[in-house]
Amino acid sequence: MELHIRKEPAGVIFITSDGEVLPYSFTLTQNCSNNAAEYQALILGLEMAVDIKQLHLKVFGDSKLVINQLLGLYEVKKPELFPYFSYAQRLIGWLGDVEIEHVPRKDNKQADALAKLASTLTTLEDNARVPICKSWVVPPIFDDDDCEEEEELHAIEVFDIEREDWRQPLIDYLKYEKVPDDPRRKVDIRRRATRFIHHNDTLYRRSFDGVFLRCLSDDEAIQAMEEAHSGVCGAHQSGPKLHFRIKRMGYYWPTMVKDCINYAQRCQACQFHANFIHQPPEPLHPTVASWPFDAWGLDVVGPLTKSSAGHLYILAATDYFSKWAEAVPLKEVKKENVADFIRINIIYRYGIPATSSLIMGSLSAIA
Repeated sequence: MELHIRKEPAGVIFITSDGEVLPYSFTLTQNCSNNAAEYQALILGLEMAVDIKQLHLKVFGDSKLVINQLLGLYEVKKPELFPYFSYAQRLIGWLGDVEIEHVPRKDNKQADALAKLASTLTTLEDNARVPICKSWVVPPIFDDDDCEEEEELHAIEVFDIEREDWRQPLIDYLKYEKVPDDPRRKVDIRRRATRFIHHNDTLYRRSFDGVFLRCLSDDEAIQAMEEAHSGVCGAHQSGPKLHFRIKRMGYYWPTMVKDCINYAQRCQACQFHANFIHQPPEPLHPTVASWPFDAWGLDVVGPLTKSSAGHLYILAATDYFSKWAEAVPLKEVKKENVADFIRINIIYRYGIPATSSLIMGSLSAIA
């Protein structure tokens, strides 16, 4: 029996040794690449061959990548194709006598390939039935035996990397007076054990107000934070409030403050519904000087009533820190007069400003 594979859509066509044509069309509902769709069409045809117990089979496909990977000419490099490749090889092994051949699309000699199949389909009678199916191709990666072995290995790995319960050294010391071999941990356990008691197979810690708090493991601590923060009576409180609430409920573990803060920060609902923070991402830069005579402000007052000496304007300078003022009368405002005022009344008396700039008012219009 011959098996021809097409991808548009997943077309599977069986041709028996007597020349009988059995066409099937499948709708693949997975979102996958073209190469994965080629593998899915091949797997569907092989599974149907297994169901009808057809042991001798010739497979023709127009995907050069899929055919050459099954023939061992190409290497499977993409991880998403490896499960399909393994499952297809397993189906071929179950069938036994399977021949795989690649049929190029541009090859003119396609007598036994897709061109012949297309012409065969066009000559089918009007009352011919072409079954259309919907199928999910999810190839298993391991056998049952492999799964059992994998589970055993997985359990061993978890046992190796399992974290030590922080309560166990304290329980060993309080119950059996057993201390760790490490000298530093030995001193630490003996120092901390004075605030713990072991009663009815439960470790308790005496708080500063004399209340005994039940010590929780890592898994129990996560459950306590989840119930207190987002449980039935949870109010999605912040980290410090969450720590205070759990402690009032009578529970304790060493890193509860840091864990509560991290748990509240990672809460997705709190991130969605939290208040917007309008504070700038960096500290604001003050414009007012933080030291005497760092910045001066200059301005011109006038024109005023002409004095007896002929002055019409007043040029004033104010220190932004101490509010100290310097002023001189001027007959007319020129850039030479302003420059002399800055040099004599500010620089010679108080030094060069730290900002190396003067804030001017109406003086900016002076040419």
